[in-house]
Amino acid sequence: MEGWIVAVFVPVVVFLVVVAPIWIILHYKSLAKTADGLSSGERVELEEMIDVADKMAARIETLEAILDVESPDWRSEQRQA
Repeated sequence: MEGWIVAVFVPVVVFLVVVAPIWIILHYKSLAKTADGLSSGERVELEEMIDVADKMAARIETLEAILDVESPDWRSEQRQA
């Protein structure tokens, strides 16, 4: 019976004394990194995506202007579909 208690008690103590504190420290370090904001690489990617989105918005506005001239009622046809 005592062997069983030692076999369970020792790993639990080792986990609580060694593994759990390391786990908690690493967990909160990762939370701190995400709370700091974007890394420089992520910031560059975000700026590139914003540029692409702005270009796409300009293209859409141009296409809508062309459609307004060539087919003035295209918007109403779009809503009916």
